[in-house]
Order: sequence, then C-alpha cells, then structure tokens
Amino acid sequence: MPLREAFQFLTVLPVGPAQIARGDELRRSRAYFPLVGACLGALAAILDLATRLILPPSVATVLVLALLAFLTGGLHLDGLMDSCDGLFGWRTPTERLAIMRDSRVGSYGVAGGVLVLLLQFACLSTLTGWLRSGGIIAMATAGRWAMVYATVSFPYARAEGLGTAFTQGAGRREFVIATLLALAVTSAALGPGGPPLLVVAWLTAWLVARATLRKLPGLTGDSYGAINEVVTAAALLALAAYQEHAI
Repeated sequence: MPLREAFQFLTVLPVGPAQIARGDELRRSRAYFPLVGACLGALAAILDLATRLILPPSVATVLVLALLAFLTGGLHLDGLMDSCDGLFGWRTPTERLAIMRDSRVGSYGVAGGVLVLLLQFACLSTLTGWLRSGGIIAMATAGRWAMVYATVSFPYARAEGLGTAFTQGAGRREFVIATLLALAVTSAALGPGGPPLLVVAWLTAWLVARATLRKLPGLTGDSYGAINEVVTAAALLALAAYQEHAI
C-alpha cells in the first residue's frame, strides 16, 4: 500500500509489519509524502499546544523540532549535513559523492545542520496563535511536497542507491496527487496563505536543486533530505515575515 510505504520510509512510526518495498511501490508512495508531513506536523502541533500551557514558547519550539527529528529518525537532517559536507569545499564531483556517502559528519555538515535548525527555531519561536499551529502543519507538509518535486524534476546522480527507486519513471501522476494533497493541507492550515507558501517551497527547492547541480551531475537521497530541511526553514521564515509585517 503506497501510503503505508510512505510512512515506513519517511518515519519511524509503527504503521504495519516491516517489509522490503519494491521499486514501483516506493515510486507510488511519493504521492503521499505531503500527507505524511501533515500527520507529522499535526503531532508536533498537538505537542506544541500542550507544552505551551506550562512552558515558555521557546522551550516548546525546541520540543517541536526534537519531536520531528525523532519521528523521522533524523533522516532529513542527516541528508542536510551530508550534503553540506559534500557540496562545500574544493572537490571533484566524484569526491563530493563519496563524501556524501560517508557516514561521518564533518565541519561543514555540523555548521549547516546547526544553522538551519537555528533558523527554524528562531522563526517558529516568533509565531503566535493560529499562525503557529497552522504553520507547524504547513511547514512539514511543504517540506515533503518539495521532495516529491525534486525527484520528478531533476536527474539523479548515482547509478544505484535508494534514491533510484524514487526517480526511475517520470512520476507525473504522483506529483499531481502530491500537489493536490499539499494544497489541501496547507490551505486548511493557513487559509489563503497555503498556496503562496507552496510557491515559497517550490522556489526554495528549485534554488537548492540548481545549486546542487552546479557541483554534482544530479541529486541524491541526501539532496532530498537537505531540500526538506531548507524548505521547512524557508516556509517558517516566510510565515515569520508575514506575521512581522501583517497589519
């Protein structure tokens, strides 16, 4: 079932018996990535509402980001740090890909992960009211939608690897479904602000992907994780800017 495969791939939630999914099952599961993000965001928003009853908003923000990292097994953060290690510095494309496959984290990876998390923390800490709860759900949804966009729109860098299971085949049908789901969720969470937030997500994902393609022949699984984290930060930045200047 594609929805179950999406949950099993993107989260550590117990959604059924563990099994090795076929390539076509993984490709179809992309359609439901935004729905997985919405569920993760909803859980985080519930935690946020509960903890803010007894704790300052800044502490609740840390707990929200920690919960999202825990529920995903740190998958996307790991991709962000590996991407930073591989893309920064003077290396050949082959060397960059080898660095990104290395499980060790270097100084660029640590710096990149810390800075992106700090930006997410700073922006989310400023949000209040419905914009905060809706923003948590919308940011998680937009980040997973951006991953689908990246798998459909840009080449894959490796001849093998987990990412090939998602990029073999055009995936236009999955992308249309993912987009409709993302529009529905973000609109429900933010009202008229939902579609503009997806535009921010698209532009950010495009910029990150184009910057990556200047250094590599294509994207990798780590690139998709990095896109999720950067898009999440960009979505929160847009919401923080809106709240700051809203009349």
